[in-house]
Amino acid sequence: MIQLQSISVHLGGHSILRDLTWTVGDGKRIGLIGPNGAGKTTLLRVIAQQLDSDSGEISRTGSVGYLSQDVQENTSGLSVIEESLTAFDSIGALQVREEELTRALEQPGANHRKILRELEVIHERLSVQEAPSAQARAEAVLEGLGFATIDLERRIDHLSGGYRMRVSLARILLQKPDVLLLDEPTNHLDILSIEWLEKYLKIYSGTVILVSHDRYFLNRMIDTVAHLYRGKVTEYAGNYDYFLVEREKRRVLEQAAYDNQQREIQQSERFIARFRYKASKARQVQSRIKHLDKLERLPLPESPDAQIQIRFPSPPPSGRTVLSLSQFSKIYPSVDGPAVNVFNQAGPLEITRGQKIALIGKNGAGKSTLSRILYGSESIDGTRQEGHNVSVRFFAQHQADALNLNDTVLESLCREAIGHQEVYLRTLLGAFLFTGDDVFKPVKALSGGEKSRLALARTLVNPANFLILDEPTNHLDIQSIKVLIEALRQYDGTFVVVSHDRHFLDHVANVTWHVGDQGIRMYEGTYSDYRWALDHGSLQQTKQKEKSPSKKNQKKLTRSGGPKSKEEKRREAEARNKAYREAKMNGQSNPDTLTSHQRAWLCETAEAAIIDAELRKRDAEKNLADPQVYSDPDRSKEATATYVAIEKELKDLYAQWENLMESST
Repeated sequence: MIQLQSISVHLGGHSILRDLTWTVGDGKRIGLIGPNGAGKTTLLRVIAQQLDSDSGEISRTGSVGYLSQDVQENTSGLSVIEESLTAFDSIGALQVREEELTRALEQPGANHRKILRELEVIHERLSVQEAPSAQARAEAVLEGLGFATIDLERRIDHLSGGYRMRVSLARILLQKPDVLLLDEPTNHLDILSIEWLEKYLKIYSGTVILVSHDRYFLNRMIDTVAHLYRGKVTEYAGNYDYFLVEREKRRVLEQAAYDNQQREIQQSERFIARFRYKASKARQVQSRIKHLDKLERLPLPESPDAQIQIRFPSPPPSGRTVLSLSQFSKIYPSVDGPAVNVFNQAGPLEITRGQKIALIGKNGAGKSTLSRILYGSESIDGTRQEGHNVSVRFFAQHQADALNLNDTVLESLCREAIGHQEVYLRTLLGAFLFTGDDVFKPVKALSGGEKSRLALARTLVNPANFLILDEPTNHLDIQSIKVLIEALRQYDGTFVVVSHDRHFLDHVANVTWHVGDQGIRMYEGTYSDYRWALDHGSLQQTKQKEKSPSKKNQKKLTRSGGPKSKEEKRREAEARNKAYREAKMNGQSNPDTLTSHQRAWLCETAEAAIIDAELRKRDAEKNLADPQVYSDPDRSKEATATYVAIEKELKDLYAQWENLMESST
């Protein structure tokens, strides 16, 4: 339980939190939402007692773990696994005391009863903290967050900021605090690590308060939204999508109440001004003056989110083939170790006009390397060929760091603009939430998110028909990501985008490329289609690839497969039927909730299940036609029941198949 009572915080002469009162119940999953600068990080730091409030009181029970969004320097010289194991420092102290007491038992004249009593308490504490499994737990958490086994012995001060952040997150998770405060925990995680964190948090028994701009992550993780606005917290019971709907309803009601009160105030003020000096109206005038003095003025309601109002110029069309790569390899030499083989005989690849491609895969798999290869700034063992009339623009994930800090926002955009009026440029900046005098702010005064928005505006200001965007959503808030989604949905050209934001990918991409195992796996469909196919459909078997000895051996096995045996066909049919039944049980066969890819797969699987059931029905009919079956009553009863069950199964399969076929027309 956390209770904040009348908390106020002032920083740099500005009031961040004002008389804030908030109670957080045990076991809640809370998404702390609010515009940039609302004070979300400040509030988390106050709860974590890393920042003292100017006034008010805070009380809390239990331990608190706080993950800051700022990457902290670490000069301890410890390795990744050693730093993670500092989460168990209390275990180490208990184990040292255990050894001391064990030695004390051997001393003559020792108070054995007292020592044994203390040893019992220590053993209970070690059992609660699962001391014997500390190393294994630490390794499991680090693996879930994307660390390979060979990385565990690397010194933490040799890691990038993103991986240092992962070690901090691992240490906090291993401590198992009663309350987790997570400030942008997905910023430096790839999709696989985010999915692992989701699974971990779902079984975590404590309270979680998280700040995130990942809409998909919020929807899956939280049951309550705490909206921080103007220094106050308003709670909404539900996930982020529910919050958006409910907040708009409340905003409309608050606006109506505010407008009514303003009309009432204006009417009273006009009456007072008109009849202030008229004796016959003196009593009424005084009554209205007293009423206005006592009236509790409603604050101006929150304004609706800014909406993008711009359409980017259509780029000149390219040829049908935008870019092609032959089969290629990419190896990075290493001075102090083995060479890094990023791609080994990958491809060939072809990008066609109008494709919107999402590049996904774990960190280090080669997504950014592939982006540079597609752009042409990275050499490969292979050939790269651009199509007819192709113009390329590339947004690198660290491009915001290359901005001229002495430019203003408008000057920075002007350096990239070609033949555009200032009115258009200011309109474009407005679409990326630089309004009014914001365009005259120096770049060095911008936040990380503002710099990313400016770098994106510079990338999109000139019409190119092929865009390559590497992590464009990094440091963007939810509203800025919404602006980028709308911009890319309007875009007429072709693009490849790297991102770990699944909501963003689902709304902009129609093709998914998975980068990993030194190759690229391609899928025609959105990210959600790809995940569905991986879990239930045509890509399900690819999950087993890592268990195979090597890609080379896999190819040999595939090529030398030969005709399938009857037993292999039977097993495949059983697998298809099982997958179909599981999909149906999970509600995934409802045509109204399926994409075209999912519907096509279910139709194909249903047809295969029908064929299999028809064959089994034929065998059952032959069995029923055998006179010897009826000489044994039990055997006859079993044969009849089998036939009836297959008949019912066939009826259900045909009904489902017809339903799917009708929905596709």
